Amino acid sequence: MISQQAYRPVSYASGNGYPEWPRGMTPIGTMQPTTGFPPQVSSGSPMTPTGTVVQVQTPQYEQSYIENILRLNLGKTGTFYMTYENNREWNAKIFKGILEAAGRDHIIISDPATGKRTILLMLNLDYATFDEPLLYQYPGVIGNPGASPVR
Repeated sequence: MISQQAYRPVSYASGNGYPEWPRGMTPIGTMQPTTGFPPQVSSGSPMTPTGTVVQVQTPQYEQSYIENILRLNLGKTGTFYMTYENNREWNAKIFKGILEAAGRDHIIISDPATGKRTILLMLNLDYATFDEPLLYQYPGVIGNPGASPVR
């Protein structure tokens, strides 16, 4: 707790609502507490006692989302197991094809025999299987320094 004496004295004049220094006192500094510590910085970066903000390099981590894993494995043949709720014709369907693209909400595969492309919604994906090793970058590793195969 900061004592009352740590603050510079101020009084409010009646009428204008602005603080005024008492007679005979000269304003020194600001209305901040005189603790000797630098003020808080909204960015969260540390400051030196002179008030200079120290720039800290924050590492960028790749996050382990399904679309990132699929993007590491473009060109591989996979089997995609999908479920479609409230569909009278088919509730579940299996798609097999070459993984062409993967986004946050979609997967694009192609049939190697016909070249026909299919867009699948990530919302309906239950799981996927591949008959070859997958490349996978574990989260918490800075950047993407050569993904390792998962067997």
